Amino acid sequence: MQNITLSIALIASSLILIFRPLTGFVVYIAVLFFYPGYLVLQIGTIDIPAMRVAVTVLLIKCILSRKIRKVFQWNKLDTWITAFVVWGIIIKLITCPMMEALENRAGDLMNTLFAYFVTRLCITNRQELVKFIKLVSILFIPLAVIGIIESTTGWQPFAALRIYCPWRPEEVSLMSRWGFQRAFGAFGQPILFGIAFSMFLPLVSYLRHQKNYWSSLSFVLLCIVFIGALTSMSSGPWVMVFFSVAVLLMENYKYLLKPIFTLFVAGSIFIALGSNRPFYHVLISYANPVGGSGWHRARLIDAAIHYFGEWWLVGYGEINPNWGEFLGGVANTDLTNEFVLVGVKYGIAGVILLCGILIVAFRELYLLYISSSDTNLKSLCWVLGCTLASIIVVWISVSFFGVVTPLYYCVMGIIGSVIRFSGCVPNSNRIGKLST
Repeated sequence: MQNITLSIALIASSLILIFRPLTGFVVYIAVLFFYPGYLVLQIGTIDIPAMRVAVTVLLIKCILSRKIRKVFQWNKLDTWITAFVVWGIIIKLITCPMMEALENRAGDLMNTLFAYFVTRLCITNRQELVKFIKLVSILFIPLAVIGIIESTTGWQPFAALRIYCPWRPEEVSLMSRWGFQRAFGAFGQPILFGIAFSMFLPLVSYLRHQKNYWSSLSFVLLCIVFIGALTSMSSGPWVMVFFSVAVLLMENYKYLLKPIFTLFVAGSIFIALGSNRPFYHVLISYANPVGGSGWHRARLIDAAIHYFGEWWLVGYGEINPNWGEFLGGVANTDLTNEFVLVGVKYGIAGVILLCGILIVAFRELYLLYISSSDTNLKSLCWVLGCTLASIIVVWISVSFFGVVTPLYYCVMGIIGSVIRFSGCVPNSNRIGKLST
């Protein structure tokens, strides 16, 4: 399989060098969608997936382009995301041997900072963003077909390839739910497969503002993305997609947001006072539409609080903190919470930096929203805010890894680009215009 992986990497890299940066970016997304990230080139102890080769070539091409460098402007979100990734490198150097830390962080750098800045450099105006959404929405069609086939027939074309995964060489066998198999495509995990659809659903909905046939086609594409998310038969993607749909519908009823938020906070306080268990135990137990281990998600938060004194400074150095006994005697600590995972890996400073990223992203989108008179721009801010909020919601029960990690940083890169190509500068008078 290494020869095939090398061929895919070379083909993708060649297309990236031939096409315009935006089209090359879509080629990179296609590699993320359709070629398993667990099929790698092995050079000594280093594992290199095709997606990392593609993003590295694309980043170098963008950096060497004088035209792209000329329009690029650094912003506050860039600073926070860079600080978060750099802090991860520092922690790894503190807690691990030098060579192990460098190997681990080099791969992580390609999945995070490379993916983020490739997005920032390739998408510089609204026309490019709309074109990107159109092309990616088309990629979701065959991806959804794969999901439907796997879910209804049980045939999983990528499952046999797991034997070539160097760190977990076994085929995946998952239980069906309600008579449907859990689809996972090339992602290797059904939750990640569903989240890829759910994460981009709000962006696909933005196509309804186009004045040509794309306006009508957007509703068809939305249904395809919706169905693709459902084929994962996983609670995380389902909660994420239904939350996104609810927030998108609220765009025309914004006056209800404040009372709904107030009711949620008051309800959480009431549950905390009136229940014999923490409010998040109650919420997680009911936010579990297709079954699963909701109790584990809630207990994991308890474990993070209980062992706070152990991980707050620099984390554990390794991902597994050995909380198995506290979690009910499980052999492995499955960190199904992004905030807990970041704390375990990078300490409380990592959690603060992550929260800082989210706050800055929301703040910039909000300031852009209130300063603009362009209804389409306002809708774009709402869509991106919806995407960010849905990611936070799913992080309570799912931690991102594998292919979903670079996809998340691509979404953050889109937010960073919108902040800049809007013509708005942080801490200045905002004019609410988009460059074209």
